[in-house]
Amino acid sequence: MKKSESSLRKGNEDEDSYIFRLYITGASANSSRAISNLKILFEKHLKGHYELQIIDVYQQPHIAKDVDIIALPLLIKKLPLPERRLIGDMSNGDKILNSIGGTILKNDK
Repeated sequence: MKKSESSLRKGNEDEDSYIFRLYITGASANSSRAISNLKILFEKHLKGHYELQIIDVYQQPHIAKDVDIIALPLLIKKLPLPERRLIGDMSNGDKILNSIGGTILKNDK
């Protein structure tokens, strides 16, 4: 069940909360690595302050058209704004942290 943007904002009004969407292709090696890498990274740096939605474009192909996906795995930081997009297996934790920014991450370093 997909939440609307307005319900995502209402449910996460805390400015230190993050909402991410990870678009993957089934159980491929890159998809599995991306999921694992992000869970480890987010639990270390954002524990209790994030939501990670994993969307398999093989199971929901209509989403690829709505999101304008050019490569997978694709991580989109939806909130807080501005939206950010990262492509790959999410193995470069420093790059991810620098890209998504935010007060929690700045205080955590």
